[in-house]
Amino acid sequence: MNRPILTIVVPCYNEEEVLSETSKQLSGVLKNLIDDFLISTESKILFVDDGSRDQTWFLIEKEMAKNPFVKGLKLARNVGHQNALLAGMETASSQSDCVVSIDADLQDDIQVIRTFVEKFWEGFDIVYGVRDKRDTDTFFKRTTALGFYRLMNRIGIKLVPNHADFRLMSKRALDELFKYKETNLFLRGLVPLVGFPSTKVFYDRKERFAGESKYPLKKMLAFAFDGITSFSITPIRFVTLIGFLSVIISAIAGGYAIFQEMVGHTESGWTSIVISIWFVGGLQLLAAGIIGEYIGKIYREVKRRPRYAVEVDTFSQNNKGKQNLEVLLNTVGK
Repeated sequence: MNRPILTIVVPCYNEEEVLSETSKQLSGVLKNLIDDFLISTESKILFVDDGSRDQTWFLIEKEMAKNPFVKGLKLARNVGHQNALLAGMETASSQSDCVVSIDADLQDDIQVIRTFVEKFWEGFDIVYGVRDKRDTDTFFKRTTALGFYRLMNRIGIKLVPNHADFRLMSKRALDELFKYKETNLFLRGLVPLVGFPSTKVFYDRKERFAGESKYPLKKMLAFAFDGITSFSITPIRFVTLIGFLSVIISAIAGGYAIFQEMVGHTESGWTSIVISIWFVGGLQLLAAGIIGEYIGKIYREVKRRPRYAVEVDTFSQNNKGKQNLEVLLNTVGK
């Protein structure tokens, strides 16, 4: 078996504080893997600039000028972490036998990449990086994360618990993943649907090297809700169940009111009426909001807009240059 070409895809959004260190550490990992004959010398690191507003792209260009391992993909605008990650994987897959995705903040243990590659040599197409424990998280984040995975499992969405987007995928697994054309991306849910032999590698997550988290509470909740509504219609069925129960309760309450009228025990009940109206009105607004969320996703899907636009692609340009050179040498040779 020839040594596989590995590309490490790193989505970046305003990562100027960590990018140089990330490039240095990942380059060291690639060099060690090449020295140990585990991967090809053509292996690369692909930084994807997701419309950053700081000096991220400038630093990527600076790294490219001095580091032969580093390539860059600059998106025309900010499209979000999942789309930026997909853009990097689609770009890298054309020249790679396997692709590792990792965030730029150095919280994931980069030394585990060696284990990923070893598992790939053993025949696994997908290798999940799974957090062994969540000691670095706050109590709130740890509790909500655990609750999220339990909820997803209950409603029939099979995720890998404590796995983010730190994983290795083979070329054939990536090709299968790219057949999923949905606009509402939730890669943690899509990758397990691909199938093919997979395994897990456990590691301890570190503190962020520098900078701020790009996933505050608001984004985390939105991401979780996107995951639920992208893969399950259980919330709509839950709304239907609530509506059904409300009808039953209302019928019982109506029967009780009629009975009270018949026996002459009616009393004024302004408070109970107002509370009932508010309660039913809240349920209606909640139901309309959940259904509207699904309709909104349908609206986005049917328009089939591009998920991202590439402004600069040094990864593919480099490959085209090599191909043109090979064609020229073959022509001269003849």
